[in-house]
Amino acid sequence: MPPKATDPARPERGFDSRIFRATVIILATVAAAYLLWKLVDLLLLIFACALTALILVTIANLVRRKLPMPYGLAMTLTVAVIAAVLGGAFWFFGATMTAQFTDLAVRLPGAWTAVQAQLVQYDVGALVLARVQEFAPSSANIMSVLTSALTIGGGILSGLAVVIVGGLYLAAQPKLYAGGLVRLIPRRARAESIATFDAVAASLRGWLKGQALGMMFVGVGTSIGLAIVGLPAALAIGLVAGLAEFVPYLGTFVAVVPAVILGFSQGVDTGLWTLAVMIGVQQLQGNLVMPLLQNKMVDLPPVLTIFGLIAAGILLGPVGVLLATPLTVVGLVLVRRLYLGDDEPLGGEAS
Repeated sequence: MPPKATDPARPERGFDSRIFRATVIILATVAAAYLLWKLVDLLLLIFACALTALILVTIANLVRRKLPMPYGLAMTLTVAVIAAVLGGAFWFFGATMTAQFTDLAVRLPGAWTAVQAQLVQYDVGALVLARVQEFAPSSANIMSVLTSALTIGGGILSGLAVVIVGGLYLAAQPKLYAGGLVRLIPRRARAESIATFDAVAASLRGWLKGQALGMMFVGVGTSIGLAIVGLPAALAIGLVAGLAEFVPYLGTFVAVVPAVILGFSQGVDTGLWTLAVMIGVQQLQGNLVMPLLQNKMVDLPPVLTIFGLIAAGILLGPVGVLLATPLTVVGLVLVRRLYLGDDEPLGGEAS
């Protein structure tokens, strides 16, 4: 039989087909990356909603373990109790907190003036003050900053409303949304994806438990310490310190700066005692409280947390900074599971 004729154009067509597929894949990947980058604010909002839902679901499941009842009733009870606690706190302490924050806002400008008067008495202090004044913004810049701050504040309030409502919807029917997400994953990868989602959720629950206890300790400890020192608006500063602890390291300065300025305005001794209280609470929280909570929370290396905050601030903006730590937890879980093959969630009792 004569040899079968071959088509010399077939290899070229196969090569061209591979080149075409590779080009399409590259373009699709670039387009998907660009789309995700443009939607980063929406993705952060969705992540915040999911984090809120996780908090509600965790509490509702805890209620069901203590009091056997349907999930819907447990969730309703959870939302009602949280709303009642927050409403009661505002009702009991709202007037006091408003007065203290007003007092704090009124005292801070005078406190800064008093601190300047003390600084100019020393050569080093005068030099530092002169350097600070060189970098002081002009009135136009101050108005621009205030306008931007009001705009950001309005965006934060509207975003917070969306997070609360979205979190409630997700928490009301978690299986519906989780099941829909799983269906988008190819069947061969569903089991591994579900296990990864479970590990992420367990690690986030552990982090939330420890973070809540740490924030409570910082808020209460700061309020009590500053009240003993005799600092005005101690409760307001303690509340700010506790809430700011949600953003590790960076949030500490939010409470320390006004507290120290207000303390030194009352005198050098009060200022030093104020500084000692703020440092002491942070040291107790970092060296005593947090180690005791390690089996209840995720133990993130400090360096990883700090660089996570910096990266989130550069890439994702202010909202990214607020969510930097939980995002770092998620990233660390994904690296450990998908790259290192470690199947355990972060934290000793994260589940």
